[in-house]
Amino acid sequence: MPIAVVAGHICLDIIPAIDTLPGDGALVVPGRLVTVGPAALATGGAVSNTGLALHRLGIPTRLMGKIGDDLFGRAILDVVRSRDPELAAGMIVDPGGPSSYTVVINPPGVDRSFLHCPGSNDTFGAADVDPARLAGADLFHFGYPPIMRRMYADGGQELAALMARVRATGLATSLDMAHVDVNSPAGKVDWRGLLAAVLPSVDFFLPNLDEAFFMLEPNASRDLAARSGHSNLAAGADMALVLDLSKQLLQLGAAVVGLKLGDQGMLLRTSADPARIARVGRGLLDAAWVGRTLYAPAFQVRVAGTTGAGDCAIAGFHAALLRGARPEEALLCAVAAGACNVEQADAISGVPTWEALQARLAAPWAQLPSRLDTAGWQRQDRLWHGAQDGQVVTNT
Repeated sequence: MPIAVVAGHICLDIIPAIDTLPGDGALVVPGRLVTVGPAALATGGAVSNTGLALHRLGIPTRLMGKIGDDLFGRAILDVVRSRDPELAAGMIVDPGGPSSYTVVINPPGVDRSFLHCPGSNDTFGAADVDPARLAGADLFHFGYPPIMRRMYADGGQELAALMARVRATGLATSLDMAHVDVNSPAGKVDWRGLLAAVLPSVDFFLPNLDEAFFMLEPNASRDLAARSGHSNLAAGADMALVLDLSKQLLQLGAAVVGLKLGDQGMLLRTSADPARIARVGRGLLDAAWVGRTLYAPAFQVRVAGTTGAGDCAIAGFHAALLRGARPEEALLCAVAAGACNVEQADAISGVPTWEALQARLAAPWAQLPSRLDTAGWQRQDRLWHGAQDGQVVTNT
């Protein structure tokens, strides 16, 4: 079985149970006491969410995250070891730094919000990735550089160096982002310039729509936030914008772009250049991946919490990819794994085994109606093929 390495951000998630909202819908009001239920403790961040989900989906996985030598750090190691003792072997303990933690505020029927301490994630650098832990692996996935200070500082030089160095070893490379706080130092970064430096060394770029919009169109993103009070595009995503952003990201150097669209599913778009597809590490992609534009609406489930949904979608995608799946299959596995995830409140416990995921996909499973404009697209086997798709299959 091919081996995946997942590196980057890791933290301890503290998730209080919130069954009901106050009458005015506000959880945080000066002087207000809100009664909540017991707190679940889980590991969070890309290393935990994507890494443990890949492990759950049957892919041998190595984790590389940086934690402090403190109570929260020991709790992180305990959680990881409870899944498999070998998973903690690549973790980096920073004696002088605090462990990262996040308080996840996840009320019913409302998108989650976070109180986050980055801790030792801010000092994570290229040198923290042990070459010995890459030996024999096939895919390297890195997650959440926007909340890892050293990764976005100086125009992302450290991130660019890391991805180039890993790709030079022959591994396929994958990158995910995180929400950028416009009022933080990360909000002042020239993200388009950073992506121009990094994406030529990235085979799979898998951000969500809002992250991509902010990084490529920061002024438009800020204008949207000023008008509406938020910059969340997923609820009212526009297909023309989705296609434009994915095109720009391919032009910046990625071979494959997956834009996560929240409850609208996921768009997959690949380079039309056969040479770029052929350069993907370990020869993971063949001609079936050249010039593809596919859209999968989300599957219908009962939502208990959305924490980690995007990370688990990435795990579903890579679990299929590493088994030799075609792009259609990999995209469906991505949205299926993300859907299973949201059936539980925490970040990964909803993810089933690979066999259970395939059984669920083989059975009838309704998809949510799409609010995206698919006029001119063709529907085939639960997927929409765009007019840009190099291998459109017509309905028969």
